[in-house]
Amino acid sequence: MISRVTGEARDASRVRHALQDAPGPVAGERVLVAMSGGVDSSVAAALLVEAGCEVIGVTMKLHNDGSDIVDRPCCSLDSTSDARRVCETLGIPHYVTNLVDHFSQDVLHDFVAEYARGRTPIPCVRCNTFTKFRDLLHKADAIDARWLATGHYARMGVVHGARVMRRGLDPAKDQSYFLWGIDRSVLDRLVLPIGSQTKAETRAIARRFGLRTAEKLESQDICFVPDGDHVRVLREQLGDDAPSLSPGPLRLTTGEVIGEHQGFARYTIGQRRGLPGGFAEPMFVVEIVPAERAVVIGPREALLGRGVEAHAVTWLTDPPMVGVQVQVQVRNRAQPAAATVVRIDDRVIELALDEPVAAISPGQSLVMYDGDVVLGGGVIERGRRELRVLAAN
Repeated sequence: MISRVTGEARDASRVRHALQDAPGPVAGERVLVAMSGGVDSSVAAALLVEAGCEVIGVTMKLHNDGSDIVDRPCCSLDSTSDARRVCETLGIPHYVTNLVDHFSQDVLHDFVAEYARGRTPIPCVRCNTFTKFRDLLHKADAIDARWLATGHYARMGVVHGARVMRRGLDPAKDQSYFLWGIDRSVLDRLVLPIGSQTKAETRAIARRFGLRTAEKLESQDICFVPDGDHVRVLREQLGDDAPSLSPGPLRLTTGEVIGEHQGFARYTIGQRRGLPGGFAEPMFVVEIVPAERAVVIGPREALLGRGVEAHAVTWLTDPPMVGVQVQVQVRNRAQPAAATVVRIDDRVIELALDEPVAAISPGQSLVMYDGDVVLGGGVIERGRRELRVLAAN
């Protein structure tokens, strides 16, 4: 364990020991609610109306092409219509704000650039970090709304007088992993009305209010990749002859070339599907080398990392010190893993993991927790096979 090497690792539990529930808006206060046209944001708005708040619904227009007419659970013309009709049912105003240019610059272009670099991005994190919360907070300011609400499954708390973000109460629906990048100042105005509910409870509330979205299917795909084919989007943006979509060597961790792939952007770290068979044990993608257009595969053991480095780090609490132990997630739905901070510098952090973690993928998010409190997060730059430790006390 790290604590045996570094002396006694300091735990960040002072945060959760002081945790209290966060106050929200009171009757009469104005709240801007982000309305996607799904059941979650619909119920968030309904609960605030029921609490006596002055609720205003707003839907973001994120696309300016044919994808707008696709019938999908969010970010389509149908969803905008659903949001408008929910607002009519609730008796609140509804507006649409055009964020096409911001979304294209902040999310779509980054998505393409990351895949071109052999990385695996999470566009929902970028959307939350920039387009959704940043731009909607500006809209809230423009209409003198004290609060901004969304239908995310996460909760708000207070520690030593400061508002913090917490995991959603239902582990199966917790969305805090996607929210680490928002500016800390947003927490002072953020309301998450459904974070203490299960999905079944949310749907039951929607039925009670008679909302048309009560039985609406959940969105499973990236909003601008409704068919799940991200390669199609890359081809449209980069062209068929882009290096990331061109053939290259498929090789083992030993360096032996065993075949050819049709573009490294088709692969991600930890992927097993689509790899050649005939080996004594299952093989996984363990590395992508863009400069050589190479995809490297190996056994599960080659996927394991004992350390992780992340860049573009954002803190939703005061940053931990070197030597503090936190819990981390390197993928959505992954089990939290214990780790110790071994380096923290500006917006870079490096952690040593108590136990090996599989498939640490550049471009994905590293999110740090103290119990259920989100400390912050960053974009994974690299995993490390070796264990880096602090000097003994």
